[in-house]
Amino acid sequence: MSAKKSIRILTADDHPVFRHRVASLIDAEPDMELVAQASTGREAIEQFQLHRPDVTLMDLQMPDMGGIEAMIAIRNEFPNARIIVLTTYNGDVQMMRALKAGARAYVLKGRVQKELLETIRAVHDPGALTASMSDTEYVLASASA
Repeated sequence: MSAKKSIRILTADDHPVFRHRVASLIDAEPDMELVAQASTGREAIEQFQLHRPDVTLMDLQMPDMGGIEAMIAIRNEFPNARIIVLTTYNGDVQMMRALKAGARAYVLKGRVQKELLETIRAVHDPGALTASMSDTEYVLASASA
């Protein structure tokens, strides 16, 4: 019996406590593996190039280089990169810019505990969308598939 392939994940956020929270959620999942972390946009690009994750979780507000700029740089080199935006505010103008730049979905930081894992799975495999996802997540995840 062969084990199901893990979803390889990079998380990029400048807040170590938030990165730790995300890492704890991912570590508890048998089908997910956190392969790298970054605290700036430039580090996110470097870690993406090094690890080539299946899914990247990208904060929009980071020092050095913001998430949108990092996402654009990653997608210029890797057009099929699957990136989920992490944001604090629903309807945020920057979040909308990120979606236009190619983010596959977004998760509000306040809803990470409830929505992050399903969103990662849906972005990794759009055919695996479940009824538990909100309409917004479904539209965002499937529109970029």
